[in-house]
Amino acid sequence: MSGSGNDFVMLDNRDGSYNNFNKSKLAKYLCRRKVSIGADGTIFLENSNNADIRMNYFNSDGSSAAMCGNGARCTAFLYSKWTGNNSPKIETGAGIIGSSVEGEIIEVGMPYGELIEKNIELAIDGLPMLFDLYDTGVPHAVNIVDDLDEIPVDEWGREIRFHRKFQPDGANVDFVQIVDEHKIAIRTYERGVESETSACGTGAVASAISAVRKKLVSAPVDVEVVLPDKLVVGFNILNNGSAKNITLMGKVYLSFDGEVEIREDFDV
Repeated sequence: MSGSGNDFVMLDNRDGSYNNFNKSKLAKYLCRRKVSIGADGTIFLENSNNADIRMNYFNSDGSSAAMCGNGARCTAFLYSKWTGNNSPKIETGAGIIGSSVEGEIIEVGMPYGELIEKNIELAIDGLPMLFDLYDTGVPHAVNIVDDLDEIPVDEWGREIRFHRKFQPDGANVDFVQIVDEHKIAIRTYERGVESETSACGTGAVASAISAVRKKLVSAPVDVEVVLPDKLVVGFNILNNGSAKNITLMGKVYLSFDGEVEIREDFDV
């Protein structure tokens, strides 16, 4: 499935059929582009005692992540398709979130948008840059730029992601261009994928909140991603720069259904 450009291998694990596998290694195996299915991440959909469904998410490098906004939207769509429930509650590593499914347009609530630190000054590639660090389920360092096309996202993103300021866990990195009073465009380097991705839901949320905090745009915020697609982020900004009542909305696409043979002695 694809959530506005973020692509995921979605595995139905409600019967526990994947519990005999090392899920981290399996995710890494399935996400290898050109030699397997290929994706930004793998999502195991599992039973939950506290919600309708549990989203167990792994990045393409096999690392786990508490939250993935576009992955949550894909989870809501698929669960709705299976059950007819168009407003499933989804358990994530960052808490339980609500969702709304209307055809291919999926909206999810986001657990939080907390400003961890504002106006972080770093020198990247010898250039002074200013970042807001937000936690939107995973950490995001947000930088406002004049022209996204001029940004070497993989090169700078990697340097920022591993910068000592954000250790030990590192951070996702969002470069943000202001389009108009209600619209931004973003490019994101994702931790765990270790490259630029075509979209990032938690990054869209962090970027929108940061831009509103700086009074550069007003909510709700349209967020243009690399593909000719957009996400819509709604929220209420707080005096401390954090946000509440956060929603993330956009299209999802079911790319294909299929089967893949997984040997029990598979390796990566």
